[in-house]
Amino acid sequence: MQFIAGFADNDGVRIHYLDSNNLADPDIAPLIICPGLSETAEEYIDLLEFLLPRRCIVLSFRGRGNSDTPERGYDLDEHRRDIEAVIRTLGLQQFHLFGHSRGASYALGCAAARNEQHMRSLLLGDYPPEHRQMPSGWADEYIHDYLIPYQRTSNIRTEAVWGIARESRLVALDSPSPLPALILRGTLEGSLINDLDMQRYRNKFRHLKVEEFHRSGHDLMGTEREGCYEAIRDFLNARDSVNAV
Repeated sequence: MQFIAGFADNDGVRIHYLDSNNLADPDIAPLIICPGLSETAEEYIDLLEFLLPRRCIVLSFRGRGNSDTPERGYDLDEHRRDIEAVIRTLGLQQFHLFGHSRGASYALGCAAARNEQHMRSLLLGDYPPEHRQMPSGWADEYIHDYLIPYQRTSNIRTEAVWGIARESRLVALDSPSPLPALILRGTLEGSLINDLDMQRYRNKFRHLKVEEFHRSGHDLMGTEREGCYEAIRDFLNARDSVNAV
């Protein structure tokens, strides 16, 4: 399938996105997808296809994929403004927002900054309700133990990794929210959501659905992709039914 490719401008930084609008039903609320730390828009093409006829837009954050790689600007605010740039460029008025892994913190930051205006729901994949500061030595280890061996330096440039390591600061993102939310969580070792994080999510969202994946740690999109996609589709369809009443 051929999706629309475009760029949004975030203060001079071009943010690449893919959009299934050319194949979608305009009467269904769209979904914006925020990939994980080293993921690109292209890695979510199969989710765009799976969710048709719902319109989906997926972006590559700064320093990833076909987006620009600025020298600076890699903390939470700059990443959530990447999302805002896509929303603004496409003129989106009502939408759901999905963030996976590190993308969940960017999605939560975007929701908090815009006071959840125009948002129908939040979907969050295996990440706690916070934006994390990276530990000392993380960048070098991430590059040499993961990106280079697995040939992912074209997905995220090393300049972006060092920028994230240098600029990221811890921000709690667990303030109460009226939005309906879906949490996708692995239950095996390696999951980034522990029991305390789940309690923080329960305190944050009055309307919360949790889907646990018992054959997965953090990489639930890899080990149980079909189940994740089905959980996302079913949650979105249920929310649309509520809004239609």
